[in-house]
Amino acid sequence: MVPPEERLLAPVPILDDDEVERSLRPRALSEFPGQERVKENLVIAVEAARKRGEALDHLLLYGPPGLGKTTLANIVAHEMGVAIRTTSGPAIERPGDLAAILTNLKEHDILFIDEVHRLSRAVEEILYPAMEDFALDLVIGKGPGARSVRLAMPKFTLVGATTRYAMVSAPMRDRFGSVYRLDFYDAPTLARIVKRSAQILGVALPDDAAQEIARRSRGTPRIANRILRRVRDYAEVRGGGAISLGSTRDALALLEIDDLGLDETDRLVIRCIVEKFAGGPVGLDTIAASIGEEADTIMDVYEPFLLQRGFLQRTPRGRVATAGAYRHLGIEPPRGATQPALWDEPANPASSEGDQ
Repeated sequence: MVPPEERLLAPVPILDDDEVERSLRPRALSEFPGQERVKENLVIAVEAARKRGEALDHLLLYGPPGLGKTTLANIVAHEMGVAIRTTSGPAIERPGDLAAILTNLKEHDILFIDEVHRLSRAVEEILYPAMEDFALDLVIGKGPGARSVRLAMPKFTLVGATTRYAMVSAPMRDRFGSVYRLDFYDAPTLARIVKRSAQILGVALPDDAAQEIARRSRGTPRIANRILRRVRDYAEVRGGGAISLGSTRDALALLEIDDLGLDETDRLVIRCIVEKFAGGPVGLDTIAASIGEEADTIMDVYEPFLLQRGFLQRTPRGRVATAGAYRHLGIEPPRGATQPALWDEPANPASSEGDQ
């Protein structure tokens, strides 16, 4: 089994993604495709803040990985004409680490914290007065001689990003002025994204090939751009240097990405439930043991898309394969197999937690 961090369809960055992603990221809200509601609100907020000469309200972006949270943070900094300092929740281990970052910010700068839900409680306690009062409370000395000192800070904007909104503590959530969810992209929007990326990469990409890539990209721009690069490589080696619909399909077949965007690991998960446990219900830990994978990895990496496509359902007794999962594997579903009411519409992955 391919490790999740090396999986082609992983929504998180892998291998050389970071360097390529930076070159493909749009730099203005007008260049950012999709997420229209979020963009419209950000346009208004940025313009209002600039007219008043104030810092932007603290901003929390949440949603599945790979949808553009980091890109939007950088765009907001560019639109505001300020610097951005990027870090992540796990990287800030001690309150002193955060204090060092905050004291180096300038007026109206943006501090972007990815995985903000992973900040420790001690670090959050330092962050609260910084977000509310733009002040840094420090304790100098130890024991009976210790004293608290409050340092004034320049007014800055904290942009937090998380894939686990429920894990952001309530006091932290309350301190963000704006909270926006990023949703999966539809196929036409993804086709526009890969066409733009192909132009930046200097690759001629026909419309039908762009649509084919978009259809199999699981609603995620990061995955769409990654597939585009693999299709480009295939075309250069076996397609005479030109991308066509045929070479795109051949490349995707070689990568074992099927018509709905499932790879071999996705099919292994649903095949395990269907064939080993008669379609379920079956517990997450049991599935993990059966396929040799960590339960958290299945829940965080593989399940969201299977739930979105309607192949799995979470129930109080465990995971259940739907009639669609059977049909996708080429197996006739048993009588009474569950089937979502809207087959082609994504299901809400968070609608029912089931067992852990």
